Amino acid sequence: MRDNAIAPNQGAGQPGSVSPGDIAVGVVIGRTCEFFDFFVYAIASVVVFPQYVFPFVDSLTGTLFSFALFAVAFVARPLGSALFMALDRAHGRVTKLTLALLVLGSSTVGIAFLPSYATAGGFAILALAVLRIGQGVALGGSWDGLASLLSLSAPKGQRGWYAMVPQLGAPLGLIVASGLFAYLLSQLSPADFYAWGWRFPFFVAFALNVVALFARLRIVDTDAFRRLYELRALQPRPVVETVRREGGFIVVGAFAPLASFALFHMVTVFPLSWIHLYSSHDTAAFLSVEATAALVGLATTLASGWIADRIGRRRLLGLCALGIALFSALAPGLLDLAGPGDVIFMVVGFGLLGLTFGQCSGVVTSRFSAAYRYTGAALTSDLAWLFGAGFAPFAALYLASTFGIAMSGLYLLSGALCTLIALGVNRRLGEN
Repeated sequence: MRDNAIAPNQGAGQPGSVSPGDIAVGVVIGRTCEFFDFFVYAIASVVVFPQYVFPFVDSLTGTLFSFALFAVAFVARPLGSALFMALDRAHGRVTKLTLALLVLGSSTVGIAFLPSYATAGGFAILALAVLRIGQGVALGGSWDGLASLLSLSAPKGQRGWYAMVPQLGAPLGLIVASGLFAYLLSQLSPADFYAWGWRFPFFVAFALNVVALFARLRIVDTDAFRRLYELRALQPRPVVETVRREGGFIVVGAFAPLASFALFHMVTVFPLSWIHLYSSHDTAAFLSVEATAALVGLATTLASGWIADRIGRRRLLGLCALGIALFSALAPGLLDLAGPGDVIFMVVGFGLLGLTFGQCSGVVTSRFSAAYRYTGAALTSDLAWLFGAGFAPFAALYLASTFGIAMSGLYLLSGALCTLIALGVNRRLGEN
């Protein structure tokens, strides 16, 4: 394939050209909004839903029920990809993206109007489940291919740096979500927070989705971008056909980032639930610690791009997986300590997370043949989130509460081992 129809690396400022910086803007906006939605729901699953939707059980069981509904979106996400890929083929990327973000925004703002169990009984649980499924389907459909386009358009020798850009959305989204909930919890009385305060972040998420929609459409719906998508062969293909042709790379790509995703939840959702349920620490104060530690994660995410371009992405991920395995032996003890233990846990954990999460996205995407790269990358992302993230908060909390917090370290270790195995398989299939 010839790449001289559009010069994404050289033509910035020329009419009809697209620079990697143009693509990066859309990627960061979209991913930050996606992760803000993710963390708003995750935080509410710990501090709101157990007593608002599941008051008929104890706090631990209510939190586990909340985490079970949390996982439903990740199960629905591949279905959303399949449905919206068909829409993409029939009506185009703009129509697909508009409808997906409309469903996402509607589902998110619907949660803001959720009635309590005391008011609506079992309907409140059913409504939350339906809205969570809507979020998952829409997230699958919101795949716009910009992350793949950015990676393919990266200047020579800077692939690691540009692979890092989409991952900036995670710490940015967490900083805003944690800070917002920390403010509301600290400034409102418990009665006001549970009556209306918790709803506000979901309204903010809806507003951000609207902004993200217009920002992404402004980028995607241009002749230059349409030609660049065509040039890079980033066109939708049927899901079944893609799985049949590229199934091996999809599986490897889904398991390669499991160390990152396991650590992701060990320093975000799980510690919040553990502190909220089993510690005397103030929840708002711990959310502030999370937001501050996320700044460390933001810095190391940026650093991961520089490091990966010098030692290689796969080597960096392998070294980080070994670091995560070592951290798995220390993390439970730190989180269970009084005093500064949880702060040390969060800072060290986020520092390590930034290095690995910054490079885990699409680690085998370049292995896809050009014709199936767009759909294959979407499915890989969906399955990585399903296997690595969907059930992680439930599994970690259940294991820790049932068998002791040390079991959470074993869960983290299993993720590191999966990554090392997947990277080894990828190496045997050919250098990335």
